Amino acid sequence: MKKTIKFTKMHGAGNDYIYVNTLLYSIPDPAKASIEWSRYHFGVGSDGLILIGEATEPDADFSMRIFNNDGSEAMMCGNGTRCVAKYLHDKGMTAKNPIRLQTLSGTKILNLHLDAEGMVETVTVDMGEPILRHPAQFGVCGGKAVDYELTVLGRMFKGTFVSMGNPHFVIFIDEDVEDFDINRYGPVLERHDIFPQRCNIEFAQMLPNGSIRMRVWERGSGITLACGTGACATAVAAKLTGRRDNSSDIRMDGGTLGIVWEEDTNHIMMTGPAAISFEGEIALP
Repeated sequence: MKKTIKFTKMHGAGNDYIYVNTLLYSIPDPAKASIEWSRYHFGVGSDGLILIGEATEPDADFSMRIFNNDGSEAMMCGNGTRCVAKYLHDKGMTAKNPIRLQTLSGTKILNLHLDAEGMVETVTVDMGEPILRHPAQFGVCGGKAVDYELTVLGRMFKGTFVSMGNPHFVIFIDEDVEDFDINRYGPVLERHDIFPQRCNIEFAQMLPNGSIRMRVWERGSGITLACGTGACATAVAAKLTGRRDNSSDIRMDGGTLGIVWEEDTNHIMMTGPAAISFEGEIALP
């Protein structure tokens, strides 16, 4: 009989992952587990797997590792960090507020906002400084980070490179993003030659009320309901292209995130919900 472990299914604005406490359970092959468990109909179904563990850096309280549903390991997930914060607080693993969480793109500071019952309702994450040109991630792009032109499948796209610890290419379109064929253009742009490590692709539309409607093709996962780092990258791109000021509400398929680019620190602050969907047990692959 295969060994079973307990998991928690959580989502941040619809960006859903399977969460496992590795202080209690060992996952020998997390890439394989993420692929098998993330399958709809045959597994739990999710955008991937997030492992919560001990910190190895002195400035952090806990750590997280993120595996996409194709088995690739991600550097960072903004929605995932909020869910980890809720998991740690609501399960009594820490009383700290803020929580310092170690990720592959650095330690993130998580400020918890509690409901009337003392449970985490929303979390503000200090996402750090945006990086507008990163050759190791974006390849050679002529030194231009804003309004860079890429042509795929006979269509030219003009986008902005932003790294939030992981690479993003944000494209503002004039047409209705609800009807845009992300399945056609997303995977081709993700694997364009200019992105040696592949890239997250955001398609964004300015709305009359000043908010931004964004849909995302995530590297390693495809279309997802939300992407925290993608929302941050979109807010940065909107500011750089003169579409918004330092504050933006980013509306995604799964919900809305509030993004503020603080002028004094140059840091991006992301605020949004975190929720538990259900818990269960599953066999190790």
